Formats: sequence, structure tokens, C-alpha cells
Amino acid sequence: MQPSGDSRVAQVGLDATFAALADPTRRAILARLSSGEASVKELREPFAMTQAAISKHLKVLERAGLISRNRDAQRRPSQLVATPLEEASEWLEKYRRFWETSFQRLDGLLSEMKVPAKKRKPRSKAR
Repeated sequence: MQPSGDSRVAQVGLDATFAALADPTRRAILARLSSGEASVKELREPFAMTQAAISKHLKVLERAGLISRNRDAQRRPSQLVATPLEEASEWLEKYRRFWETSFQRLDGLLSEMKVPAKKRKPRSKAR
């Protein structure tokens, strides 16, 4: 079964978000931008990279929709765009709930196994 058109668009957006987040430099740039806009020069300061290298990272973040860039005379300040991060968080939340439920079942099974054999309730085979 193929995903619907809207689902495919969302999937492409998620793919771009996670690809952009895969790099620690880009995650650090996003962390910096979470406190306000910054120029390429300001974003480059904590890294041992050229301005061109930082600009390439910014282009990846911009294509993923994670930042926007404006013109301010000679500056091109970048700003964080949180919407793709929210969408990624919502996607991850589904899996967090799955694992939470799985771990709760495992906890129940482990607790059951700690009870001495004579006190154990027989487990039903039907689920």
C-alpha cells in the first residue's frame, strides 16, 4: 500500500528534518538559534570552520525548513523555524508511547516472575 499524497509530503519533510539533525554542527547551530537570530559570522565563532563551511550547513538547514534567512543590509541573519522540529517530535511521540507500553508489560512480567512459584497466578495463554 502506497502512502497518500499528503503522507508522502510529510514523509519527505521528516526525512529532510532528520537528515539535517544527523550532523552535530547543525544541531549546535539550531541550539544557538533557539536563543535568537544570528549572522553567519556569529554562528561560525564556536567552530573551527570556514564561513563557506558554515554557509553549507545553513543551506541544509534552510532546505529542511529548520531555519529562515533574511536580508538586513549586508547581513543575512538566520532564525530558527520550530515547525519541522514539532512535526518530528510528534512522529517520535508515537514510538515513545509504543515503547512505554512495551516496557510496562515487561515490568509486569518481571514483577510476576519475582513472586515465589507457589503464589504465582497461572498465566492465560490467550492475549
